[in-house]
Amino acid sequence: MTDYSNITEALIKGDESAVLGAVNSAISAGDAAGDVLNQGLISGMDVVGEKMESGDMFIPEVLMAAQCMGTAMEILKPMLKEGEGSSVGKVVIGTVKGDLHDIGKNLVKMMMESSGFEVVDLGVDVTPELFVKAVDEHKADIVALSALLTTTMPMMKQTVDALKESGLRDQVKILVGGAPVTKSFADEIEADGFAADAGSASKFAKQLLN
Repeated sequence: MTDYSNITEALIKGDESAVLGAVNSAISAGDAAGDVLNQGLISGMDVVGEKMESGDMFIPEVLMAAQCMGTAMEILKPMLKEGEGSSVGKVVIGTVKGDLHDIGKNLVKMMMESSGFEVVDLGVDVTPELFVKAVDEHKADIVALSALLTTTMPMMKQTVDALKESGLRDQVKILVGGAPVTKSFADEIEADGFAADAGSASKFAKQLLN
């Protein structure tokens, strides 16, 4: 089995030229694009998520790694066979109604995409009805709700209630996060999980689907 640790290590360091060089070398050597993606790039982003969660990596470094991932994906996409690089699940994400903060949400989206999820981003100030419509329309596996204000946290409960009323609640996992959000609040509103940061959000999303 090919050793992709050079790709993984370069990705974690955010060294784009090294990542692209290693990816191109692997493809030139005849390696399958799907192997390079899963064993080199996605494995690297999993480590980035863990390091972010443990406080060993910070947002600027995470952004550099994600940028490397995106650039490398542009090389691999045309070579991926059908089914290779297919998403591990579909996520609908948005910041709840009344809240216009999007930096955390955007970081979660980026980490999830880098981990192999297909992400539908509804943006900010998203009503419960719009979340319900998107979950139904996109047949989402997970809906991720972000709130950065204590005053907008009740909209998370309203969104969970709207999903129940629509009959979609049992078909989708609900993940909540944001600075004021806690695990006890997530339990209280009957969400399936809480993530404290973008690294743990991506990891937890995979756990919810396994």
